[in-house]
Amino acid sequence: MKKSLIIISLLGLCLVGCSDSQSEHTSNQEDSHNHGDSHEGHHSMGTLPVEKRVAFMSGHVEAGLALYRAGKPEQAAKHLLHPVSETHQAERAGIDSLGFKPDLFKSVSKALDAGRPASEIEPMLVEAEENITLLQKNSGGDVVELITFLMEKVDEEYNAGVSEGMIVEAGEYQDAFGFSIVALKMAKRVEGEKAASLVEEASKLVSMWPEIGPLADSKPAPVEEVVNQAKKVVEQL
Repeated sequence: MKKSLIIISLLGLCLVGCSDSQSEHTSNQEDSHNHGDSHEGHHSMGTLPVEKRVAFMSGHVEAGLALYRAGKPEQAAKHLLHPVSETHQAERAGIDSLGFKPDLFKSVSKALDAGRPASEIEPMLVEAEENITLLQKNSGGDVVELITFLMEKVDEEYNAGVSEGMIVEAGEYQDAFGFSIVALKMAKRVEGEKAASLVEEASKLVSMWPEIGPLADSKPAPVEEVVNQAKKVVEQL
């Protein structure tokens, strides 16, 4: 009888332990999944004004353009597909009326996947770049607010992409570059006594990535330096 009770007790402990282990495993999977989405999916794009969503989308396109022109089409593909990716549907809400050409970005993606020659892809990329510029123009918004928003994203994405002097998430490292490029282009449209210093600080930020582009195997600048430079950009606004 005592032996039976001991066996039953041991079985009970085993079941509880297994249950806890499974629960912990499921929780870890969910945490991992949520972490993977945290820098692309948690932006609550549907609640942001359209001009900020366009600025965010523009950063991905700029990263993709730079990577393609650096000879890394496989790294560029994800960023250039971003504007039409099903994952980012909320981000696109309301931008069709601004002149968005989704079919163009789908064509770019297909051309990259098919390994089409640069002579065919480059004109499409130029058109994609022009379409993003048109969206920025038509969406309007306050440039100071938009640059501040982009600097927040640089901080967020770079912190996610780089750790202990290593690139741990290439996509986020590259996104931060793209947001910096968009901010620099916007800075060049700002007028006032601080306009020149704003462009200077924004240019310094962009220069913290390799001149060739934000390649996945780059040696990244220290996180603290990039974050501090982003703050200097905001201080000039």
